[in-house]
Amino acid sequence: MSSPPRPEGLRERKKAKTRRMIQDHALRLFAEQGYEATTVEQIAEAAEISPSTFFRYFPTKEDVVVQDDYDPLLMYMLAAQPADLAPVPALRATLRGAFEQIPQEEELQILARTRLQLSHTALRARAVDNMMTTIDMLAEGVARRLGREATDPLSRTAAGAVVGAMIAALFAWAEANGTRRLADAVDEALGLLEAGLHP
Repeated sequence: MSSPPRPEGLRERKKAKTRRMIQDHALRLFAEQGYEATTVEQIAEAAEISPSTFFRYFPTKEDVVVQDDYDPLLMYMLAAQPADLAPVPALRATLRGAFEQIPQEEELQILARTRLQLSHTALRARAVDNMMTTIDMLAEGVARRLGREATDPLSRTAAGAVVGAMIAALFAWAEANGTRRLADAVDEALGLLEAGLHP
């Protein structure tokens, strides 16, 4: 299966490919010798790039674990949802569609990165920062669909609730060692949210 289509130009796709290649080498080294013991210089050497090139893609070593390339895809798919869909169903359909496009080898990388985030306090904190950025981005997309300002409380609450449910599902999925498809795990959580979280 090929990489998921993303609404971007050739240059951006090449950058995304390089970013994933750096992440692959980093995750391999983390598995072999531990996260703390692995240096940026070692990752750069394994990826056959300079440390300065590493830092052009990832500002810190933590970022090589928590960053991904899915935000443009999410925004593209959110904008493509039917206009009459309410915010939570629209976000649910967006995330389902995006995660269904992730190839198995890429999903394995997400699993490895998520397990690292669960096992290191600094990585978990950095992941929360990253999720806050995702909430802001999705809230802007929802507000645009509703014809409201980006600070609209409904849009921000919908985005926050969906991302919160996604985090819970993502971490549970990783703790279960990814025994099911990520798309199914996230969609189940968002289905419960959409239904009002009734027991």
